Amino acid sequence: MLFLAIFGKNVEDAFGRLGYLVLYFAGGFVAAVTQTAMTLLFDTAADAQVPTLGASGAIAAVLGAYFVLYPNSRVLTLVLWFPIRIPAWFYLGGWFVYQFFESNYTLVHGQAGGSGVAFFAHVGGFVFGVIVVGVLVSTGRIAAHQTRWNAT
Repeated sequence: MLFLAIFGKNVEDAFGRLGYLVLYFAGGFVAAVTQTAMTLLFDTAADAQVPTLGASGAIAAVLGAYFVLYPNSRVLTLVLWFPIRIPAWFYLGGWFVYQFFESNYTLVHGQAGGSGVAFFAHVGGFVFGVIVVGVLVSTGRIAAHQTRWNAT
């Protein structure tokens, strides 16, 4: 929810309220489908019986949208004990790489759905957000912002 509070408002400003709501719910749906598909393909029948609950996949779609819309904004974060501002593309790119490797780690160890965290939902949601916003930006429906917005 912290990520939604930090990054969501700027994405909502770019999409408008209704467009943001559609992005959020569609991203959550794609994330759930991604997690379910990976669980059904690579896990046991028992793992497929475990329910998935949460909004993290939808939030990941918002993060993917922010990654495309505001790549040069600065995000305040901690490195060791020092607060620094780093570009959003680096921060969110690092987050995505972590989710990607964790999801693939669960594949190797046979727990795509049983680890307690829906890493594939995060990956699916983020990729969905990047693709949808990339298409919308390339067609001129919304504008990517190259100015420095401060996400704190």
